[in-house]
Amino acid sequence: MSERAKDELEIFTGNANPALAREVAEHLQVRLSQADVGRFPDGEVMVEVRDNVRGGDVFVIQSICTPPNENLMELLLMMDALRRASAKRVTAVIPYFGYSRQDRKVAPRVPISAKLVADLITTAGASRVLTVDLHAGQIQGFFNIPVDNLYAMPVLIGYLRKRLDGQSVSVVSPDAGGVERARAFARRLNANLAIIDKRRQRASEIAGMRLVGEVKDTVAVLVDDMIDTAGTITEAAKVVSAAGASEVFAVATHPILSDPACDRLSKSIIKEVITTNTIPLRAKAQAELQKLKMLSVAPLIAEAVRRIHNEESVSSLFS
Repeated sequence: MSERAKDELEIFTGNANPALAREVAEHLQVRLSQADVGRFPDGEVMVEVRDNVRGGDVFVIQSICTPPNENLMELLLMMDALRRASAKRVTAVIPYFGYSRQDRKVAPRVPISAKLVADLITTAGASRVLTVDLHAGQIQGFFNIPVDNLYAMPVLIGYLRKRLDGQSVSVVSPDAGGVERARAFARRLNANLAIIDKRRQRASEIAGMRLVGEVKDTVAVLVDDMIDTAGTITEAAKVVSAAGASEVFAVATHPILSDPACDRLSKSIIKEVITTNTIPLRAKAQAELQKLKMLSVAPLIAEAVRRIHNEESVSSLFS
């Protein structure tokens, strides 16, 4: 094991986001620290930290993405190993916080999964959490440790301003829960705001959609935090197109893209799907989804990590 300075910044990663972790380390001009993350013959996760981390300020970059159970266990075991190796502080950097969609009881006898995961992360040894675009902001309150929720909006807005320069734009929230996010986009793009009133029969079955607002003769930008099976976003695209939108773009931070998302998006009237690399793209999306534009949040995460390490303000990134 190598010798190291006390309070040195250390970046570790599991198998979920190795490319993003390397990019963050490059921005910070530090070496990506070494850890073996594998499996025992029966499938149990095996972790061994290869570098000396005693007294260090350690950041573990790991999304709770597909396969979520595997990646969550890697994160928990890595933090436990680092805590037991006497790291001074362990920050869980979770670009995509999985299990966030069950953040309250909406029916009898259902779990609050986000709270359980928050407890697991804290118990495993996290001193603080750094994440990007939580599905619901109140999840921060599930933790008894500091939580920094970064916004990918500056990265997405920067691209949209160049891409749609000079065009009349309407920002559309595909459901009522995303109105605040869509309003923030609309304000920065100097665009109209519209909302789709979505009615569901079941959790994965949409009964109907109705547009509230005006999108006629504008470029409609559908804004959401994630795209999973793409059912909502593609149906919303049909609604705004029928209402007179000249073109339709889709913007989402987290590209989960479970089947049949790629097929739906490829066949949809959406001109471009703009997302970030909080989740690595599945092989099918890389091969088949030609209309996908992926932006990197590595500079944003790297700057937040630098500020946390130096005990500087993170919130001023977005002021």
